[in-house]
Amino acid sequence: MDKENCSTVSEFFFLGITNNPGMKVTLFITFLVVYLTNLLANLGMIILIRLDSRLHTPMYFFLSHLSFCDLCYSTAIGPKMLVDIFATDRSIPFYGCALQFLIFCIFVDSECLLLAVMAFDRYKAISDPLLYTVNMSSRVCSLLTAGVYLVGMTDSLLHTSLTFRLCFCGSKEINHFFCDVPPLLLLSCSDTQVNELVIFTVFGFIELSTISGVLVSYCYIISSILKIRSAEGRFKAFSTCTSHLTAVAIFQGTMLFMYFRPSSSYSLDEEKMTSLFYTLVIPMLNPLIYSLRNKDVKEALDKLRSSVC
Repeated sequence: MDKENCSTVSEFFFLGITNNPGMKVTLFITFLVVYLTNLLANLGMIILIRLDSRLHTPMYFFLSHLSFCDLCYSTAIGPKMLVDIFATDRSIPFYGCALQFLIFCIFVDSECLLLAVMAFDRYKAISDPLLYTVNMSSRVCSLLTAGVYLVGMTDSLLHTSLTFRLCFCGSKEINHFFCDVPPLLLLSCSDTQVNELVIFTVFGFIELSTISGVLVSYCYIISSILKIRSAEGRFKAFSTCTSHLTAVAIFQGTMLFMYFRPSSSYSLDEEKMTSLFYTLVIPMLNPLIYSLRNKDVKEALDKLRSSVC
């Protein structure tokens, strides 16, 4: 491939969600409300956990980092997408595209791993409650979280360097609303077999590891719950896991559909709709799932509300 052609790329152009003028206002208002809800809900969750001493436990420590990940990767994409709905110039600099993808990949990977860590935390809390604070000390929680971000950064640097070393010597129009791997690979005039292999092996390994970790943790959790004699005790123990299970099912289900479906069924228009769901809707749903189904969070919200009023 001619190196001169590779070096001429200075920017890309998003085709966006739609070019239908009649839908633009509706889409803008809808996704503005979703993004603002996402912003307020996740920021609110982080602040609430920091302010209320009753929430200074491992479970809420990990939940605050989950909200942080949701906030970061949705903000890397949401504002630009909203502006581009009405913009005539939907360009993004080459290195801006690389940075957007890097941030997105770091925090999506970190969220995958965090969900597995949260399942392990629930297992420790239910199977061995007397030693829970010892097993899940602040040092252990900090090390687990640091490991999550380290793996996320390593994987994202790998994907970013492999993707943006490719030659883009043809069209610069990305048929998407943000810089994601599949539409970028379609634009490249280089051989992308290495990129595709790395995506399926590395990201596949992360997905397999996290899903396996969640499943194994919940096998032990269910086994521990069944040993509880009272029905009320079993219900209380399992109810602490339902929010996490809901979050895992929504997030991992979307990821598997997005990146591991057969290439014959791949559609960019379908991918845009799926991407909107996991870049804006899921980050909004997570704090709502945990706040609506969690007694401690509800009580902390009531306490904060009464103190403000």
